[in-house]
Amino acid sequence: MSENTTTHDVTDSATGEFDRIEREIAIDAPADRVWSLVSEPGWFINDKAITEHRIERDGDLSTIHDPVHGAFTFRTVELDEPRYAAFRWLADAADPQSDSTLVEFWITPADSGVLLKVVESGFSSLPGTEAERRARFDGNNEGWTIELELARTHLGGVHA
Repeated sequence: MSENTTTHDVTDSATGEFDRIEREIAIDAPADRVWSLVSEPGWFINDKAITEHRIERDGDLSTIHDPVHGAFTFRTVELDEPRYAAFRWLADAADPQSDSTLVEFWITPADSGVLLKVVESGFSSLPGTEAERRARFDGNNEGWTIELELARTHLGGVHA
């Protein structure tokens, strides 16, 4: 894979709409290894490195406990191994009926590994003021760039 260490930002914010974040990155790893990471709800809740979390599962809900960032709850929407995973990221970790964003991952074969794409959408449906939704969008927009780089570092160069 390319040594390019930047993610491709394909977020369309030119319209003034801040509802969807889309990123992709090339990872020099087999699809099954990338799948083992992205199919885990909340794998992207990290602080400078991908770490294991304490996870509480209740049906299709998973609450991820991170020692730095706190608790986050995800609802598994679809898992299509090894190419697609989708989760609802609940706005309120304590309320399984709370509004959410949809986080989707696509794994596509590439020359010497895969292309991993993430799309997070639905920010406009979240509770709070427009400024609060925009702040969440901006934080996650920056966060996905960081998390995809962490995924590449964590997974890259290892072949089964």
